[in-house]
Amino acid sequence: MRSWYRGLPKDDLGNPRWFAYFRRLFFRLVFLFFGSTIGVTLLYSFLPVPLTPLMVQRYFQQIGDAERDVHFKKDWVSFSEISPQLQLAVVCAEDQEFLEHDGFDFEAIEKAYKHNQKSKRKRGASTISQQTAKNVFLWPARSWIRKGLEVYFTFLIEVLWSKERIMTVYLNIIEFGNGIYGAEAASRHYYGVSAKNLSREQAAMLAAVLPSPLRYSVKNPQPNVRERQRWIMSQMRMWGGRIDYDEPNTPKKPN
Repeated sequence: MRSWYRGLPKDDLGNPRWFAYFRRLFFRLVFLFFGSTIGVTLLYSFLPVPLTPLMVQRYFQQIGDAERDVHFKKDWVSFSEISPQLQLAVVCAEDQEFLEHDGFDFEAIEKAYKHNQKSKRKRGASTISQQTAKNVFLWPARSWIRKGLEVYFTFLIEVLWSKERIMTVYLNIIEFGNGIYGAEAASRHYYGVSAKNLSREQAAMLAAVLPSPLRYSVKNPQPNVRERQRWIMSQMRMWGGRIDYDEPNTPKKPN
């Protein structure tokens, strides 16, 4: 029962050196944290992400809600099986500096900070990289600890993954509605086509609901969602129709 005690470092008189013990324990935990998180991130650089914390939380929320049916649709597809139209649509809608930044859009963060100081309606500034890191590795909650971990995992995926891989993971795990995750499941559920065959209009509509996929509807879009779809399509035309990952281009942003 007290075998752990015998392994404690001791001084010349045989007394336990607690500081040395806890220092050794701390460094072991730090090594375990960095080793495990870097290892999992490396695995996900080529393996599909099977589940995310958000998917698990939503599933149990559905089970606990007697008035809602339980839905879970998710199909992983490769980068080549995702329409370039959808890739462009989410960049135009969510993160137009995606190809240029290293995970964080500091200009957008500054604008959001100034806006949130003046307005009750909060504005976010998360990049696609941050959203991917948050959805893959972290629980859906608001706290400084979670935000700090989001920064850490965003840094990891930007270092260890390509932009193509970040986009692939993002579009395979992002929530598009109640129990609908990923581009393939959303495309088949809403339009009856594969993610590879989405039209420009369909891609823009899917991107239009991303700020709040449980509030906004793809099947019965509200007027503001239709307006956002049209804006996204105008941005897509300015980009020239597709994303060039090898030679990033910059959209002509409206004034």
